[in-house]
Amino acid sequence: MRLQTKGNILGYLFASPWILGFLIFTIYPVCSSLYYSFTNFNTLKAPVWIGITNYVILFTRDPRFWKSLSNTLYYAIFSVPLGIIAGVLIALLLNQKVKGMRFFRTIFYLPTVVSSVASALLWMWILEPNFGLLNTMLAKVGITGPGWLTDPAWSKNSLILMSLWSVGGGMLIYLAALQDVPQSLYESATIDGANTFTQFFHITIPMITPTLFFNLIMGVIGGLQVFNQAFIMTSGGPSYSTYFLAYHLYNRAFGDYQMGYASAMAWVLLLLTLLLSLLIMKTSTKWVYYEGDQK
Repeated sequence: MRLQTKGNILGYLFASPWILGFLIFTIYPVCSSLYYSFTNFNTLKAPVWIGITNYVILFTRDPRFWKSLSNTLYYAIFSVPLGIIAGVLIALLLNQKVKGMRFFRTIFYLPTVVSSVASALLWMWILEPNFGLLNTMLAKVGITGPGWLTDPAWSKNSLILMSLWSVGGGMLIYLAALQDVPQSLYESATIDGANTFTQFFHITIPMITPTLFFNLIMGVIGGLQVFNQAFIMTSGGPSYSTYFLAYHLYNRAFGDYQMGYASAMAWVLLLLTLLLSLLIMKTSTKWVYYEGDQK
């Protein structure tokens, strides 16, 4: 017992830096933001308790909240499936046994390690309507390119297109999942006369559904928190077409110094993310296959 107690004490001592960091830099800010969401707090004066007033204003008297929410959902609905499809297709290509495959895998993964600020600046040049690379290439084939970031009809779609720039992170996870699929399944299917498409939809996709499920959850969480692109590239414009929820929260917190109101918005975003994640997890029992599952 004495040795066990000593071992436990040593274990807690070694883990204490992480425990203290978690309590101070995670638990305390989360609990504080929950309290501030029920107060009128502008950082210059002590917070004043006002109950659910911030939430009432948020849902009934803030049209920009609903605009930012619709923009955020639009971005997530289209960018997440598009990223999953592109990631799987690229992973399939990079799973082939050809010469120089390591080089190609590195090239596709490199954009994910580039700073988001640097990527945004790069894409601002690519999507510039008059002298940008994309419209210049379209003009060479007789197509007049749109105002990617200056036209409200194209701005959100431009940021969705830009999201494919970082598809390499998901691609790497899909590639690992593809290499984990037993080759005996493909050999058996080939003997039974199954073609490539049949093997893809009846073997490959079911076997990598746990990875699809993971990336779907992470994609939804990331999609609902989109911020850097709007902050750097469009400032929420044009005509509030890229005014996302996280950007609205930032403006309220650090532009208007309405920390209490911004905290309420942050908790709404958290609850929305939690709700969508739980919904996905609830439906996952019907389409996610785990090896060894008896169902």
